[in-house]
Amino acid sequence: MIPISKPEIGKDEIEAVKAVLESGMLAQGALVEEFEDRFASLLGVEYAIATNSGTAALHTALASAGIKSGDEVITTAFSFFATASCVLMQGARPVFVDIDPRTYNINPEKVEREISERTKAIIPVHLYGQPCDMKELMEIAEEHQLLVIEDAAQAHGAMYRGRMVGSIGDIGVFSFYSTKNIVTGEGGMITTNDEKIAEKARMIRNHGQKERYIHECLGYNYRMTNIAAAIGLVQLQKLEEFNARRISNARYYNERLNLGSPYVAPGVRHVFHQYTIRVRAREKFLQHLDDHGIGYGIYYPMPLPRQPVFHSDTYCPEAEIASAEVVSLPVHPALSRDDIKRVVEVVNQYEG
Repeated sequence: MIPISKPEIGKDEIEAVKAVLESGMLAQGALVEEFEDRFASLLGVEYAIATNSGTAALHTALASAGIKSGDEVITTAFSFFATASCVLMQGARPVFVDIDPRTYNINPEKVEREISERTKAIIPVHLYGQPCDMKELMEIAEEHQLLVIEDAAQAHGAMYRGRMVGSIGDIGVFSFYSTKNIVTGEGGMITTNDEKIAEKARMIRNHGQKERYIHECLGYNYRMTNIAAAIGLVQLQKLEEFNARRISNARYYNERLNLGSPYVAPGVRHVFHQYTIRVRAREKFLQHLDDHGIGYGIYYPMPLPRQPVFHSDTYCPEAEIASAEVVSLPVHPALSRDDIKRVVEVVNQYEG
């Protein structure tokens, strides 16, 4: 079986964790701070605040930005649940916008139509590792005085016109879940150049404390552990290598697959967290992959507006079509060349 994802954990990560265990300092400490500093340096931002998951990072970002009950936040109709659920966690309302069918990212042309007096922020998602059209989105946000919170959970190292995603908007959010381009098992990071947002985020992730046992705001236990940070520090050194292998694997597919290849927008560096194609009559194709031991993913089988929890009547036709057709093939850096050749062979054998 060729899996859809596989974390690249080697001796360096194991030794780093072992050192933390032997030190006895397992909770948030100096290693977390070092991971934050190095991540901020990589992106070229002033501040990075580590959390224990990408969801915690996004929730903290929204809370730090002052999003509250009665506010509206515009986001994509096609993403993982947490993109919108975190808005709901703040008592705000997610307003869903359809996607560009080529990139699967939020369509800026449709964003402006949904802005109201209650709109406070936009959450673009750099889906599958491809950056959104940040120029258009930032211009819309500036005109309407809105915050931009980049959901870069799948886009570590991706670039838009020479800038790292997560450094373009007011806030960036990353995930280090075990399938991501770099991993800590579970973990997240908030990035920003805004000192006040950074200070508030540090408080919120630690029960609302700036000083111990003095709780100035509602906060949560969203702290990253030294164990996770130790893994993250090693993985961060390997990010460029991992991304280069993902891009190389994607290029191999592009040149050989009969079912077409993902569109890559001009001026971006797509880091292929997922390699996603479209297939009509998808169930037959999935059975073909199952029969030949090729792993796959469906990201995502239902547009966010149709999730029952949101009570939304928004209809986004491009997101609906994508949810019925997308299939992600293995592209992760642990694949051997024989694995990739096998995927191509099996996919090209398919007769739809």
